[in-house]
Amino acid sequence: QVQLVESGGGSVQSGGSLRLSCQASGYSGSMGWFRQAPGKEREGVARIDNDYWTRYADSVKGRFTISRDNAKNTVYLQMNSLKPEDTAMYYCAAGLVYRSLQSTGVNYWGQGTQVTVSS
Repeated sequence: QVQLVESGGGSVQSGGSLRLSCQASGYSGSMGWFRQAPGKEREGVARIDNDYWTRYADSVKGRFTISRDNAKNTVYLQMNSLKPEDTAMYYCAAGLVYRSLQSTGVNYWGQGTQVTVSS
C-alpha cells in the first residue's frame, strides 16, 4: 500500500521561503507536487522522475526546485521568492502520467499541506 506523508507547510511573508517534504512508502517512481487554491482547479507545480528528469509549471520556474533522495524515499520542494498567489493546499503525488503535470491520472495523493503567503 502506497502512503505519502507531507510536511513543511506554513505561513510566510511575500518573498520568503519554505521547503515541503514528502516521504513515500511502497512507491519509488515518478513523484510531484500539485496545488489547489480555493475555488480553483488542482494544478501541477513540479515533478521529478526516477532518472531525475524534472518539469515545472511556468508560474514557478526559477523560484521552486524539486529534488529527491531515493535512499530516504523522500521528495522535496524548495520554494523561494514566494508570492501571495502561491497560497494553496499543496499535495504530494506519486504515479504521474508520463512526463506530464496533469492532475488527472495521478495514482496516489498525499493528504495535503497548507502554504499561505501574505503580502
